[in-house]
Amino acid sequence: MSLKDLTKRLGPGVITGAADDDPSGIATYSQAGAQAGFGLLWTVVLTWPMMVAVQSVSARIGRVTGRGLAANMLEVFPRPVVGLLVALLFIANTINIGADLSAMGAAAKHAVGDGSEHLYTVLFALGTLAATVFIPYHRYVDVLKWLTFSLFAYIGIAFTVQIDWHAVVVGALLPHFEVTGEALTLVVAVFGTTISPYLFFWQSSQEVEEEEADPRAAPLLEKPQQAPRELERIGWETWIGMAMSNLVAFFIMLATAVTLHANGQTDIQSTQQAAEALKPIAGEAAFLLFSIGIVGTGLLAVPVLAGSVAYAAGELFAWPIGLEHPPRDARGFYSVIAAATVLGIAVDLSGLDPIKALVWSAVVNGVAVVPILVAMMIVASRPAQMGKFVASRSQRIFGWITTVMMAAAAVAMFATM
Repeated sequence: MSLKDLTKRLGPGVITGAADDDPSGIATYSQAGAQAGFGLLWTVVLTWPMMVAVQSVSARIGRVTGRGLAANMLEVFPRPVVGLLVALLFIANTINIGADLSAMGAAAKHAVGDGSEHLYTVLFALGTLAATVFIPYHRYVDVLKWLTFSLFAYIGIAFTVQIDWHAVVVGALLPHFEVTGEALTLVVAVFGTTISPYLFFWQSSQEVEEEEADPRAAPLLEKPQQAPRELERIGWETWIGMAMSNLVAFFIMLATAVTLHANGQTDIQSTQQAAEALKPIAGEAAFLLFSIGIVGTGLLAVPVLAGSVAYAAGELFAWPIGLEHPPRDARGFYSVIAAATVLGIAVDLSGLDPIKALVWSAVVNGVAVVPILVAMMIVASRPAQMGKFVASRSQRIFGWITTVMMAAAAVAMFATM
């Protein structure tokens, strides 16, 4: 396969992985590195196979059944239960969208050096909304793929700063954290920004969209002969996407550990402080580089956040759904996207510092993900839904371990707060 053919095939799995390193992820990983040094590196190592398992399960559901995650849940659970899960997703996504937009506005204001960050926030909100509504998915997906590479700037820190690699290995392989409310909240935030519920709905729905866009394809329940190729493609694509996501997360945490934490700065209060982690590689241009990362990943993530809840709501209410539809043919679907984006602006008006808002949006995701994971794993394990293509044994094992891990972290956080 040529490089050109390979990049054309990098679809939902890679976009999902890149969207996971949104401004909320950047802020949370930065806070973790500043607060705990190398002590929480193990979280992004541990979550890599967990992410691969749950994201490949969500993609499998979409490709096998030809329906998104919420539509499949409706066939297993009572409508009020699915409605509650979609409501949780809407709340979590709206907070996340607002935090991302607020950080993008703050980054743009300081990078430009003039203007109102609230105005920039509104402009980003309207711009991403217009792009999502009026530009068909297949036209901007290629741009989204290449935006992911802006995140690799953090890896350069490893080549510019003296690092105690023995301590890095210990921090990456030996789980350790203090049993305090603050420490556990940060663990939940890292888990929540890495394994986020919106990613499940997005990747599942994008598998459906790509299948429907290919006249030769069909749900695997209808064309089982396509299963070997498609399930293999989902597997390697998801591994690549999640590896990219967690590699960047690892180096964001490492960068802030060796720059901020090492110099006694253990609590990031602003975007300027977070940007200081890039000074060894960018010097005085550190904030500009940080701003490009925040704005670029925000432009990537906000349509995914808004789109994922629109897919879920559309399936719940049996609306026409899909980013390939013109607005007049899917008014309910695009109305949810608009509502989630516009309501997200309220987070910017709350007065909460963008960095704090980003971290707390990750905490909300870390709590909301638990019941959604339970429902998804039940769907993926049912032959009545999946036929002979139920989740593999390894997917079920790692999927349920992920669910228990996320639940335990959330319970421990609430117990110690």
